[in-house]
Amino acid sequence: MSAPVRSFSRPRHGKVIAGVCAGIADHFGWSAGFVRLLFLLSCLLPGPQFVVYIVLWIIMPKRPY
Repeated sequence: MSAPVRSFSRPRHGKVIAGVCAGIADHFGWSAGFVRLLFLLSCLLPGPQFVVYIVLWIIMPKRPY
């Protein structure tokens, strides 16, 4: 048996701002708090983290359920 395919989408419940970190965590099977912590730590480094977050917010669909 193969593992179930996880969709790359934002949840309707359990999100903090837009659900991007929760959607990424669910897709990879990680904790949402871990992904949020990684995002916050990445903000200490130079780079386009906020732009990537906004782009993911726009392109990631909401879950229908």
